[in-house]
Amino acid sequence: MLSRRIGSVLGVGERREKLFRRLGIRTVADLLYYFPRSYEDRSTIKKICDLKDGEMVCIKARAQSNFSSRRVRKNLSYQKITVADDTGIAYITWFNQNWIMRNFDLTAEYTYYGKVTIRGKRVEMTSPKIVKDNKIEPIYPLTAGLTQNVIRSAVEKCMPYIDQIPEVIPDWVKEKYTLCGIDYAIANIHFPETFEKHEFARYRLAFEELLILQLGLRLLKQRRVEMTGTPLCETSGVASFVKKLPFALTGAQKRVIDEILSDMGREKVMNRLVQGDVGSGKTAVSAIAMLVAAQSGYQAAMMAPTEILATQHFESLTPLLEREGITVGLLTGSQPLSQKREVCEKIENGEIQVVIGTHALIQDVVKFKNLRLVVTDEQHRFGVKQRTALAEKGGSPHLLVMTATPIPRTLSLVLYGDLDVSIIDEMPPGRKIIKTYAVGESMRERINKFMLRQLSEGRQIYIVCPVIDESETLELKAATEYADKLKKTVPKDYVVGLMHGKLSGKEKDDIMSRFAKGEIHVLVSTTVIEVGVNVPNATLMIIENAERFGLSQLHQLRGRVGRGNHQSYCILFCQGGGEVTKQRMEIMQQTNDGFKIAEKDLQLRGPGDFFGTRQHGLPELKAANLYLDMPIIAKAARAAEVILSDDSNLNLEHNRFLRYKIEKMFAQTGEFGLN
Repeated sequence: MLSRRIGSVLGVGERREKLFRRLGIRTVADLLYYFPRSYEDRSTIKKICDLKDGEMVCIKARAQSNFSSRRVRKNLSYQKITVADDTGIAYITWFNQNWIMRNFDLTAEYTYYGKVTIRGKRVEMTSPKIVKDNKIEPIYPLTAGLTQNVIRSAVEKCMPYIDQIPEVIPDWVKEKYTLCGIDYAIANIHFPETFEKHEFARYRLAFEELLILQLGLRLLKQRRVEMTGTPLCETSGVASFVKKLPFALTGAQKRVIDEILSDMGREKVMNRLVQGDVGSGKTAVSAIAMLVAAQSGYQAAMMAPTEILATQHFESLTPLLEREGITVGLLTGSQPLSQKREVCEKIENGEIQVVIGTHALIQDVVKFKNLRLVVTDEQHRFGVKQRTALAEKGGSPHLLVMTATPIPRTLSLVLYGDLDVSIIDEMPPGRKIIKTYAVGESMRERINKFMLRQLSEGRQIYIVCPVIDESETLELKAATEYADKLKKTVPKDYVVGLMHGKLSGKEKDDIMSRFAKGEIHVLVSTTVIEVGVNVPNATLMIIENAERFGLSQLHQLRGRVGRGNHQSYCILFCQGGGEVTKQRMEIMQQTNDGFKIAEKDLQLRGPGDFFGTRQHGLPELKAANLYLDMPIIAKAARAAEVILSDDSNLNLEHNRFLRYKIEKMFAQTGEFGLN
């Protein structure tokens, strides 16, 4: 019955079935695992005298007046009534709900559920629901054409089938970690009688998700660890290479290099992630890895997410590697066909030992002679498929993944459970701290003068806006409008450029290239510059509506400046207030440590806003919260370890449902598969 089409459920039918499919619900099982996003607590009735401003609550009251109704303008009318219990009076207003007056019994007592507003001593409710049942109501994510009542009704009709859901968690795990059965969990995640029962159900479902996630990642890692690789042992040239660098390596860089070279020297394939804040020196680390691969007699490839970033890596790495006798090539989508053919020939015959490029590297025409090291820069910009496609061009090459996106240490094991993690947690000495200021509109004139002073000193400026076109509903600085205004206000000597996501890759690269050459003085942009080219002369970053961005994103944007010898600044314009906004702006002003910022970001906003899990190749989680459920993650990890120690590939009969769940979870990403 669990595999029955959702359209066969009473009250759904063929027309609504299409709407349910939009939500990813095709079967009865899909619906039972479509969990509420929140709940309305209609189970507790409060007295009017105890109400607090802003709370969502139920009151039980009788009418104290007749309805008053008025049409304000076309398509807008209101209906008002005064109600009371034995402790006080509340004033209720509905809009465009004339039917309420027609069906309302002025002598009856009703239960109202809604948001309370208190003005002085006056208690008001606007558009409350009149409810019949005092219970906890689930609130589901919707799509146009489906209402809460339709989804609730469909879920209720599927409840008799919950006893058919297979139990995937072993009995010893349930007993050890005090987990309820799956039927109890599903029933109480949808229709809990109390919030205690709901939390017990969510704990069980979160544990199951995190157990399956941990098992899946461990199986993937185990499979990769078992892959035989080619040892790359020729490290005699490293000391000479390091000596010639125009800077000294930090202790963190040296530690990470040792970890990488140790991995590369083994007969097992390396799968290592290097996390390092903007400016921590990840490129130098990857250069040494590629040097060792080439001097060991093999090829290395580095894939960057944009042409301009690939070109930047090519220009900075070529002189360093060529003086060691290593041939470096560049391959991008915009190169002339003849040039591409020539580069491809040299890659195929082994003449090019290190190739740097974009996703053009994974095209069928690109064939390597003996690729044994793959480096991907800013991994979260690539799907895992792209990373794997490049790796498949070599005979099980070693894999090095670089990212400047700080992930809190507490999450690294979950997000990158299939990779070994190295962290460059030390910045090069002498690097100037970017001075950061959170300001309001009252500082606009002073900031404009400061901006002109920076330009007069020969510096360049980034201005970031959160949207492209003016929004009628949000007071956001639109990039296009901002650039137009700026062109009229800055002296004619200065060129204002505009960049946003609707431009083609070639147009973006052209604008960034002109900015890098100093032909554009002020670059107005959306967040597409979050990962971008190195412009040492850019010293001022202005971010409009900074309250609309996550802390980690603000930190990434701030990292676009502070790359040269001049003091750099970041100005955060805030339009919104509130305690959380204040805390977020304070942390940006207090620290330049990306990992501390990421921890705070996760704490204040939660993982749903911190990053899209899919971009990290991680399956979607329905019940678990990666930040709040850290204790459950630890328990699930211990359980996963024991399960795999008894059955390393989950081949035993009693683990078949676990294996099925893992394959289903990782199939969601379209990027993982288990053999």
